[in-house]
Amino acid sequence: MRQSVSAIRVLSFALLATATLVGTTGCFKRGAKGDYALAPEVRPLEIPPDLNAPGNPAAQVPVLASQAATSAPAQAPAANNAGFTVPGSKEEVFAKVGTALESVEGVKIASKAQLLGSFDVNYEGSDFLVRVVAVEAGAYISAVDPRGLPATGPAPTKLLGELKGKLAQ
Repeated sequence: MRQSVSAIRVLSFALLATATLVGTTGCFKRGAKGDYALAPEVRPLEIPPDLNAPGNPAAQVPVLASQAATSAPAQAPAANNAGFTVPGSKEEVFAKVGTALESVEGVKIASKAQLLGSFDVNYEGSDFLVRVVAVEAGAYISAVDPRGLPATGPAPTKLLGELKGKLAQ
């Protein structure tokens, strides 16, 4: 009998301690306000401050191909001044660019993807992509660095100059 009274005391003390802890932490407070009280589907999104700043390139939404066709497609690629436009379809120009790249001394083509319109090249110690994109005036040829930004270093600029000369013939 003495053991059952002792067990009841221990159990009641544990229940009292748990109730006190839950009551003081605010888990079951009535009238809780703030976004955390809302259902997860209704809570506002939390955007990190560096992505919320205007002018951040990471926060810009890319233009879809369907949207680019309705807007001025020749204007968008020309804005970075790291390429040039050649008349003809994307497929024709892609084949010509491949032939021209093979004829340039020092160019190593690591891979090519016709559907994406890109050549992964190494030239004068620099690795970058040579891209062919269909635009209203033909096909736009540009160099893109591994980060996806226009490649404006000396090697990509020199290679684009040589390609422009070879494709103008």
